Amino acid sequence: MNEAVLITDPGDPRLEPFRRLRDRNLKSDAGLFVGEGPLTVERMLGLPGVTRSVLVVDRWADRYAEAARAGVEILTAAESLLSDIIGFAFHRGVLATGDRSYFDGRELGDLIPGAGAKATLLCVDGVTNVDNIGLLFRNAAAFACDGVVLSDSCHDPLYRKALRVSLGHVLSVPWSRASDWNAALLQLKDAGVELVAAALREEACALDDYEVPDRVALVVGQESVGVSQATLDHCDRVLRIPMAEGVDSLNVAAASAVCLHRLSRGLRR
Repeated sequence: MNEAVLITDPGDPRLEPFRRLRDRNLKSDAGLFVGEGPLTVERMLGLPGVTRSVLVVDRWADRYAEAARAGVEILTAAESLLSDIIGFAFHRGVLATGDRSYFDGRELGDLIPGAGAKATLLCVDGVTNVDNIGLLFRNAAAFACDGVVLSDSCHDPLYRKALRVSLGHVLSVPWSRASDWNAALLQLKDAGVELVAAALREEACALDDYEVPDRVALVVGQESVGVSQATLDHCDRVLRIPMAEGVDSLNVAAASAVCLHRLSRGLRR
């Protein structure tokens, strides 16, 4: 039976993945990612084989006794030592390292429901803001998306802030990163998925007037320039959100929530 291990030496080598998190990019560190806070860590532990180790403030050690018995390495430390290890004042109580390969190996075809089934997907073209990436995943979860497709230039969704902002839904909503964005869009169309972009264009259809098909993917774009023209060229329709006079746009996360609420009607409780 495994038990939590109390760490008192800040030089303990088992702490290495958690050191200086503010200054590190774990994408290149042994294929790991780091999640923080109870909600994200619980989601990590719910995925078999993903969690490598957990570092938790000592007063919460009992919460992770079951994970320890299941073979996950559970390290505990005083709150002051935990903050020293990671390099900044930390008040969320728990962090965990996870194996990126669980997510990095997923293909676009794994996300698309089979022929004849309804499908709602979110395609993200070049969104580089970490908060928006997290919020897009939170929206995808809220509005019953079957998956999220990211262009290669999007911010890493497994970055710890993206995980936190998403409330851990980066771990629960299936996603894939497309190394060839044009090919990914064509694959969706070949699977009978209608591509609709949220964009400011004269030819755009008002969201409320759009007849939602059974298989649809919402395409959203980079914060400052929106959906690229190359991506728009693949889209079947362009949608606009009717707004008050003098206001022409919303933040990409807010716009996606409004659109997905419309596109997913009938799929939600």
